[in-house]
Amino acid sequence: MSPIINYTATKMVIDGLDVLRLSDAACRTEVSIVPTFGNNAYEMKVKGQNVLWTPRRLRQLKQKPVFFGNPFMAPWANRLDQDAFHANGKRYVLNPNLDNFLRDHNGLPMHGLLAYWPEWELTLLEADGVSARATCRLEFWRYPDLMAQFPFAHTIVMTHRLRDGVLEVETLLENHATEPMPVALGYHPFFQIHDAPREAWKVHFPSGDEMLLSEGLIPTGGKRPLKLPDPTPLAGRPAMYVLTNLARRADGCAEFWVEGGHERVTMIQGPKYRTCVVYAPAGQNFICFEPMAATINAMNPMQNGNRHELQSIRPGGTWRESLWIQYSNGQAGETPARVNRKTGRKNGGSR
Repeated sequence: MSPIINYTATKMVIDGLDVLRLSDAACRTEVSIVPTFGNNAYEMKVKGQNVLWTPRRLRQLKQKPVFFGNPFMAPWANRLDQDAFHANGKRYVLNPNLDNFLRDHNGLPMHGLLAYWPEWELTLLEADGVSARATCRLEFWRYPDLMAQFPFAHTIVMTHRLRDGVLEVETLLENHATEPMPVALGYHPFFQIHDAPREAWKVHFPSGDEMLLSEGLIPTGGKRPLKLPDPTPLAGRPAMYVLTNLARRADGCAEFWVEGGHERVTMIQGPKYRTCVVYAPAGQNFICFEPMAATINAMNPMQNGNRHELQSIRPGGTWRESLWIQYSNGQAGETPARVNRKTGRKNGGSR
């Protein structure tokens, strides 16, 4: 008898766009990634239900882009407080005439340069008895319009890996520049629950500090301990929290989840993701747990002139980190299996 094939990795065309599909038959999970739309994993379907909020078909999103699925934010996540950033004691000014970055409602640069970037190269698409995976590569240094805004030559290698029903998104940066490269990237996953209305959703945040924000949603440098019930009802909460100094598991990861009736979606961020923005605007049927390597506007000084903590990559060095997305559906209050950061597999659990 031939062995049962559980994991598959295939390439297909949907709405005229190349889509990579990772499948785990045993867990009835499929992940779909569109490389030419920012290398976005826009679907994670479990038993036919999409865990990632995607409001329209790809064809419609191509015509009128919005944030959906799991957008990649780089070289900065969230906002800058000016059309400039600082690195290695120098101030670099953005060129708005290139029209290659977004702005928020206050006109501030928002979410980096790559959320919709089309030029990702597929370098690996394979499956075996352990996982299904897709690796795409972006040689940032090859594109003058990108380098004009962020003049640090580097390569980004992103791997989506599906194993035991858990999606891992691994990001590798290679610094080719002759100076240290600041790391302020992040992701903006949109999660949804299907078995309860938004008013009934409950969320878990790891304990930590809530950063105080200006009216323009820029951290002021102040913070206070996060004091919420655990879990806490989502209804009535502010639209946005910026959380830091997160309580970590023994493996250094921090865990967030949203739960409805029996459904739970968990996002786990690795140790090098130092901050998480929680975004859940009223009237929208999604919540975002956004793992970020640095806080909002970390490449610029705070109002008091102090600097935020900021990671950097030495010349010729690399930076690597992962986030994990897990769906479970069992009795409310049960403990879901935990992902082992080293193996990528789930340990124990009752869902």
